[in-house]
Amino acid sequence: MIMRFIKRVPAGMMVVPLLLGCLINTFFPQALQIGGITTATFSSAGSSCILGILLFCMGTNLQVKEMPAVLKRGGILLVSKFAIGAILGILVGTIFGPAGVLGLTPLAIICAVTNSNGSIYFAICQEYGDDKDQAAFALLALNDGPFLTMVALGFSGLANIPFMNLVAALIPIALGMLVGNLDHECQKLFGPLGNAVIPFVGFALGAGINLQSVIAGGLSGVLLAFVVIFVGGLFILFFDRIVGKRPGYAAWAVATTAGNAVAVPAAVASADVALEGVATIATVQVAACTVVTAIVVPLLASWWAKRYGCLRIPQGTHGVDKMYLGHPYNPEAEVAAELIAEAEEEKAEEEAAAVAAASVEKGPGKD
Repeated sequence: MIMRFIKRVPAGMMVVPLLLGCLINTFFPQALQIGGITTATFSSAGSSCILGILLFCMGTNLQVKEMPAVLKRGGILLVSKFAIGAILGILVGTIFGPAGVLGLTPLAIICAVTNSNGSIYFAICQEYGDDKDQAAFALLALNDGPFLTMVALGFSGLANIPFMNLVAALIPIALGMLVGNLDHECQKLFGPLGNAVIPFVGFALGAGINLQSVIAGGLSGVLLAFVVIFVGGLFILFFDRIVGKRPGYAAWAVATTAGNAVAVPAAVASADVALEGVATIATVQVAACTVVTAIVVPLLASWWAKRYGCLRIPQGTHGVDKMYLGHPYNPEAEVAAELIAEAEEEKAEEEAAAVAAASVEKGPGKD
């Protein structure tokens, strides 16, 4: 009954636990703070550990020869998301000044648009993508914090911590790759476990969200979320499909704002006192944007994947003829080709073994 309901919800394996964690944290926050194993597992405190386990399991499925594709996919998403955030912020600042327009300041726009929620990206790609999509998470860790925001605002020399965050994100993947490439049996053991961990990631993520942030941010916070999802998302989608030649679900997966972006306006204002006046309202707006994008993006990415194709959903599912860059797109073609190749290889090995066995039974000198 529970699984039947979850499967009916778009990206339900993550969205349903996320909303449950969000509701509990909003109305009964102390329930998750009783300490011990409960807090470590079901509060936002456990999100990093759970995500690390996911990355390790995913890494065991990743082959060394796939790394160029990982860098290409992740690079396109990272650069395009940074570019649209910087362009929007600079345009608004140039035309309207530091006060911005419609209540949105350049600081709030750059903080929200250049930053993405890695947990949501990973969970969406775990459900609809492949190992290469998931491995791109490590590269996208560069925009998970103040570094790119400060670069866009001209303060790049003040933020070097995210480089270590990138290294920290790479280590679980690298260890998983090492284990999986050395021993195929380890790949079979750890590889499938990722799907079972997704609900825990969703709940831990939701446990760090408070719905009161949406109310505090007001309409300007919701408007900022609209900019992040639809203006930024469509820009990223264009490059993901045209340059990366991908279906597009990963582009929507990065059209979010991470929870740690809430602290970025204050960090930037500490570097430039001239921004202190707009940092407070930007903080509230980014908080609201974080909540809205965390709820909307998984639903949007799920709809897009089902309509325009992904590796997990066969062509023609939901009665839609999926098209990809003007050509019929078969999202399972790569997987099917690999399965056929494996079957042919096994068949060849069986035939060779049969010939060898017949030769042994026949013995030397027999017709």
